[in-house]
Amino acid sequence: MIDSLKIQETQRNTTPGEGGRLASLSEVHSSIVVPEGAGFWKKLMAFTGPGLMVAVGYIDPGNWATDIEGGSRFGYTLLSVILISNLFAMLLQHLSLKLGIASGRDLAQACRDYYSRPVSFVLWVLSEIAIAATDLAEVIGSAIALNLLFGLPLPLGVLFTAFDVLIVLYFQQKGFRIIESIVAGLMGIILLSFIYEMVVSQPSMAGIMDGLIPKTQIVTDSGMLYIAIGILGATVMPHNLYLHSSIVQTRAFNRDDEGKKSAIRFATIDSTVSLFLAFFINASILILAATAFHSNGHFEIADITDAYHLLDPVLGVGLAGIFFALALLASGQSSTLTGTLAGQIVMEGFLNIRLKPWLRRLITRGIAIVPALIVSYLYGEKGTADLLVFSQVILSLQLSFAVVPLVFFTSNSQIMGRFANSKVLTILAWVITSVIICLNLFLLWKTFT
Repeated sequence: MIDSLKIQETQRNTTPGEGGRLASLSEVHSSIVVPEGAGFWKKLMAFTGPGLMVAVGYIDPGNWATDIEGGSRFGYTLLSVILISNLFAMLLQHLSLKLGIASGRDLAQACRDYYSRPVSFVLWVLSEIAIAATDLAEVIGSAIALNLLFGLPLPLGVLFTAFDVLIVLYFQQKGFRIIESIVAGLMGIILLSFIYEMVVSQPSMAGIMDGLIPKTQIVTDSGMLYIAIGILGATVMPHNLYLHSSIVQTRAFNRDDEGKKSAIRFATIDSTVSLFLAFFINASILILAATAFHSNGHFEIADITDAYHLLDPVLGVGLAGIFFALALLASGQSSTLTGTLAGQIVMEGFLNIRLKPWLRRLITRGIAIVPALIVSYLYGEKGTADLLVFSQVILSLQLSFAVVPLVFFTSNSQIMGRFANSKVLTILAWVITSVIICLNLFLLWKTFT
């Protein structure tokens, strides 16, 4: 349990630099000015950015396999699962940004501040495992995309991804807005690619609308339920909860109650709109698979490479596969940027220490590259596809250990003050948390048995 005296002591030491405590991402903390007295749109633009950085985590390469398999096997039916997953994500990311703005601590710092040292240490280890799994998915996704676009052998593609550390470090020196702009640009590439895919594939609008309505068949059909849980597990990403609670603090807003209220409002708009874009992209992957594969009798497409090779001949156009692979590459690279920041936030928040950015990045990338390199060399495409799925299982296992503290902290008025969750929101958050825990436990049981 959380000690109320410990809460009071922590609250006295949340000012950056006091009590030996570092501000979250201290080098960019409060670095982006929010204009005082500006109109609605100018303020919204000042807060726009963190939501997009979070959204790319919901469309990383780990999501593609489950969406492709769901669409090819069951058509449009599982669209409702993607919709529900995104609604869950919108609420959880709202809680995450609210924690950062109201308490001045990111989720990792809050865990360190309010839990005992052994509990905090276990949560840190699990968070690092989750970030390594996320990085693994990014490495594999980028390597597959490079193979599809340029014929680069998978082991060479895996090695090539090691050099993106230099790109990340270079742009990190240029300011946080530069990082946000790069992510927004990559998100734009993904979005435009799937708009093109939707135009050329000509999906059934009636089928899409019907798919958005939940069906009891999803629960009663064991195969459909398994993929549905996989979609949920791949959609809600634990590292995003740590990331969002930190990067909202890059805005220089008044830290009084009115300033916090306004910041929560604008940050929530940014987050919700961005996650709606992520929903469109995830839904587009499933719709594309349903239209191109399921409707043409290809019911067993679960591999990204197979999907790429089948798109052009099935749709009868020459660029569908190219845009598909380009979107995959953009997805992997944008996720790399946000994964790097999440790793830094978790390390600094739980341990209250700072590593040099290049060292931190090399460690996390090395952990991801070694298994990906070995598997790609020994087992090729099939092995990397299986490793991609395994990375999502690891993320599913860790998710509960990020969601439970988040809901607990944001429901505690001693930590959040007047911004603590209402009773209705608290109940809703715990219901969603329970659903996520139960479904992910079921997914893990099915995976290993």
